[in-house]
Amino acid sequence: MFSNNYGKDNYSNRGNSSPLNEGEEHDVKIEDMGKDGDGIARIEGFVVFVTDAKVGDEVKIKITSTRRNFAFAEIVE
Repeated sequence: MFSNNYGKDNYSNRGNSSPLNEGEEHDVKIEDMGKDGDGIARIEGFVVFVTDAKVGDEVKIKITSTRRNFAFAEIVE
C-alpha cells in the first residue's frame, strides 16, 4: 500500500520561507497595486497584499496569511 503524502495538509505544511508570521502588525507604505486591486507593501523585500489600501497610504497592517513568496494583510483600525 502507498501512503498519500500529497494531501492538502502536507502541502500547507511545506517549508514556509516567509519572514512574516500571521498576527504580526507592521507600519507600511503602500507602493503599488495588485491586479485584483489590493495594495502592495514590502517588508524586508517581501511582498504583502493589503486589502482596501491605495498607493501612497501609510497604514498599520496585520498579517492574516502567509505563503512562500508573499503574504496577505488587512489594515488595523
